[in-house]
Amino acid sequence: MARDPDAIEREIQQAREALADTLDELSVKANPKRFVDYGKSAVEEKLNDPRVRYALIGVGALVTLVVVRRLFR
Repeated sequence: MARDPDAIEREIQQAREALADTLDELSVKANPKRFVDYGKSAVEEKLNDPRVRYALIGVGALVTLVVVRRLFR
């Protein structure tokens, strides 16, 4: 049994609209700025942890001490 051409056209149009909606959602989810913002907030959260902050300060102080000692030797 042959299908009505108008029905086929409506189905094609619905499929196009659904595809367009899906592509719009993907473009929002895959936005590079969103990834950068997420990464930035994750790094800031880690750096606000006192254990990480003090460890980095200690490493920085140690590196500075080693560099200064080598300069004046």
